Amino acid sequence: MTILEASRKLGEAIQSDERFIRFAKAKLANDNDKNLQEKIGEFNTVRMNLERAGNEENEKTDELRKKLRDVYGEIMSSETMLEYNNAKAEVDAMLNDVNSVILQCVDGAEPSTCEPIHHDCGGDCGSCGGCH
Repeated sequence: MTILEASRKLGEAIQSDERFIRFAKAKLANDNDKNLQEKIGEFNTVRMNLERAGNEENEKTDELRKKLRDVYGEIMSSETMLEYNNAKAEVDAMLNDVNSVILQCVDGAEPSTCEPIHHDCGGDCGSCGGCH
């Protein structure tokens, strides 16, 4: 089996995993949530208007910034968006595990005994001396 063939098999396994299936359903639910899509459209419109206003500091830009924060809050508190974000976090964790094992193998570890390495670095790479 070539590396590409093995990659395709891995892709099939990922797509049949319950975490991926949950993520795919959540993504579809987001795409089909008319209210959420309208809010995303509104957010993009307000953001473009704010960008057009440039670096001006005035009542209009203050109002646009407030509107942007409010619409963003509505989007992120939507049930479908909450489910999507939770499902995406699970898929991201799964992919991090897969990448961890692959990187260990590239470093010479025994493939049959590699286990994912979990780091609790918090995600802020500013003070990091290098990735895991």
